[in-house]
This record gives sequence, C-alpha cells and structure tokens, in this order.
Amino acid sequence: MDPLQPLLDNLHSDGRPRVWSLVITIFGDSVQHRGGRIETARLNKLIARLGIESGALRTALSRLSRDGWVEGQRSGRTSSYTLTPAGLEQAGPATARIYAAPRIGPVVTWCFSTIAQPDALRIAGGWLTPHRRATDGFQICGALGSESAQAVWTNLAPSHVAALEKTASDVRSLEDLTLDPLDALAARTLLIHRWRRLVLRWPEVPAELMPDTFSPGDIHAAVAAAYAHLSPAAESWLDQAIDDTPAMPSAGPGQAKRFATLQTS
Repeated sequence: MDPLQPLLDNLHSDGRPRVWSLVITIFGDSVQHRGGRIETARLNKLIARLGIESGALRTALSRLSRDGWVEGQRSGRTSSYTLTPAGLEQAGPATARIYAAPRIGPVVTWCFSTIAQPDALRIAGGWLTPHRRATDGFQICGALGSESAQAVWTNLAPSHVAALEKTASDVRSLEDLTLDPLDALAARTLLIHRWRRLVLRWPEVPAELMPDTFSPGDIHAAVAAAYAHLSPAAESWLDQAIDDTPAMPSAGPGQAKRFATLQTS
C-alpha cells in the first residue's frame, strides 16, 4: 500500500484539490528558504507525487501568474517560478502563523469580550481569547472553570471541528512511518497544507480545551513533532539533483526555526 494513501484520501475527501493553493503551500514550505525559485520540472515531480496531473499544475501556475502571485522565467529549455513581491507580502504574515511554536503549558488567564476579537473562540454570545493584549470594550479576565472545555468544544462551528479532526487524522497517519526523500517531502507538504488551512481560518484551541477522547490532544505540538520527523528526509530531496534538474540552493536558517520559538502566554 502507498504509505501516503491515507493523507491523499484525506486531501481528496475535501473535493477536487485546489492545485493553486497546494502550489502556494509548496512555495512557503519548500522554496522560500532555498532561494525562492523552483524549476518547473522539480515542482512537477513533487506535485505528481500528490496525485496531481501536470496539466492541472500548468493551469494553476497560469492562474497564479495572472493573479500576481508568481512570475515565471525561462532559460533555454528550462522554466522556473518565484513568488512576486506582492505574493511575498501576502505570504509573510501567514508564514508566521503557520510555523508558530506550540504553547508551553495551559493558558492561565482568559478574557471574555462582548466585542469581536481576532483569533478568538466564539462562546456564550462573546469572544474568548488568551489574556495577552488590551482590547476595546467590555471584558472579563480570569481562569476558566472545570466545565469550560466542554462548553468551548460544544460551541465550535462544525466545520472547525471537521478541520481539527482531519488534521489529527493526517498526524496519526504519519506515526512510525519511515519514508524515502520524495515521499517525506510529499507527506510534509500534505501535513502543512492541512495545518495551513486550519490555522489561517480558525482560532487555535489549546490542548486543555480539547476533549479527552480527541487524539492527539495537543494537535499543535503533534504537527510540530511530525514536521520535525519528516524534515531531514524531505530536505534531502531538495538537496539532490533530479534528472536534469540541479539541486536547489542550500537551506537558509529560517527552516530550522520553524515551530521552534515556544509560546508561553
């Protein structure tokens, strides 16, 4: 059996994959820390391992070029792509959220506000956030009671719960896997693509607010651990020349810092 099949099935269970979105994930995860440019032949090999046909990749790159996200360059018979300045500007804040480090320990103080807050959990007609910044309007801050976790989980949108469950499924599928370099990079791409879609759309649910029956309970830490496990083999594929495609530039220091600066608030 294909070791990536559970992750591929999970990807396709969402409907037809948005190839342009997968390409953006690849740029953020595998290209930007290696000079920012990838040859089309290498990109095609990776995207093919994800079950995407070359025609769909061409369509996605055309769309991204038209929308100002990427720009192509041709040198003889070789073509390559890079993010545009506008694409980099949009990707920067997202990258910081995607690769934020897991939290150390539980949130000690929470704030409940009646005014909508960014990245807040919706509950009881208001918004719940870790106490880390001043907010406008009325708010109450303090520790959560013993029944709070169940109340928060019950109030999550069904699509938020589904996104958490699919991310957890991907993490569990990667347990105890030893993969060759291309498979490791493909697996890492699918993992971070799933994680990206979760964290850029929904507020984080800290481990202490997750149900006891949910595994892994600390989903952020589990994603970080899976990412660290996959990265040595994944990065080695980017270090290799592939057929007539040369190795990519050496990885910059940013790659080693992903998920590495721990949050405590």
